[in-house]
Amino acid sequence: MALSVVALLAGLILVLINQLINSEIAYQNRRNGYLQQNIFELDAKVAEIRHIRRKRTELLDRIRVIQELQGDRSVNVRIIDQLVRTVPEGVFYTSLKLAGGRIAIEGVAVSNNQVSSLMRRMEDSDWLEGANLDAIKTAPDYGVHAMIFNLTVDVQEPTQEEEL
Repeated sequence: MALSVVALLAGLILVLINQLINSEIAYQNRRNGYLQQNIFELDAKVAEIRHIRRKRTELLDRIRVIQELQGDRSVNVRIIDQLVRTVPEGVFYTSLKLAGGRIAIEGVAVSNNQVSSLMRRMEDSDWLEGANLDAIKTAPDYGVHAMIFNLTVDVQEPTQEEEL
């Protein structure tokens, strides 16, 4: 009889221990499920934050480009104004290309003297310097002594003191 009571108690203890362990496993599975759900929600939020940061970076890049364009707008107007002011009579431009602070100019002049005058005027300008004649050739389509010329000139923004 004592043996059956001990066996019954041992069986009862095993059942209780099994239920306790199953209860702990179920509790841990619920905790894992809760954590997994929160991880998915946080992953979605992290993805949204990355998307917002990417959009922010794109917007900042756009703002920077717009600010650069706004800042360069007055400079470009001044450069064009200086190019117009330096053109002597008998010279006209056929092409202007601005790249990296250097202007490539193609044009036609009535004579060599006008090309020389153009280059002197550019050197005297506050905004233009280093005029360099790349090529010059005759242009009989424009006149007997007409010349087609190619020259480059560097853009030099004057300091505040020079502008005044």
